[in-house]
Amino acid sequence: MTAPRFFGYGSLVNLATHAYPDAQPATLTGWRRTWVHASARPVAFLSVEQHDSTIHGITAQVPGADWAALDAREHAYLRRDVSHLFDHDTAVYEADPDQTAPPSAQHPILLSYLDVVISGFQTLMGDAGPAHFFETTTGWGPILDDRANPAYPRAQPLTPAIRDTVDAALSGLSVAVQPAETALVDVLRRG
Repeated sequence: MTAPRFFGYGSLVNLATHAYPDAQPATLTGWRRTWVHASARPVAFLSVEQHDSTIHGITAQVPGADWAALDAREHAYLRRDVSHLFDHDTAVYEADPDQTAPPSAQHPILLSYLDVVISGFQTLMGDAGPAHFFETTTGWGPILDDRANPAYPRAQPLTPAIRDTVDAALSGLSVAVQPAETALVDVLRRG
């Protein structure tokens, strides 16, 4: 029996953040990526919503169909069956639309999280990866610059190239980047 797969479109694209086997580039048609906030998390995070779009990402195996660890990692999400879009059993995680709101100053996007996502897309697709991510992601809100003291639990070392790519894209989007105060980062980390 073939193991089911998940479609990753954010931090799961960065293979340094997980050990799920047989990760392969993939596309998901009929969905788009969006930033949201939910009461189950103190900061904004990526989700997907049905839309007339196609997004790039990865699929990877869930050995033994043991979804428990991935469900725990994706605890603010609903697992959706999108097998009809692939040649195998595949799920995508979507934040519960009834429980989400846009990012805000009180629930910002962590820059350390965005850096991890963009690093994954750079590795997956080269220079086209980050460009695709920024072009196909909606719901941008305030960003908290926590690079000096990352609050994102899976933060990775940041290369100068990724830093420059992210900073240039955010400047082009005119997204507000707020400096982090240590106390705020600590609160978010405990969240």
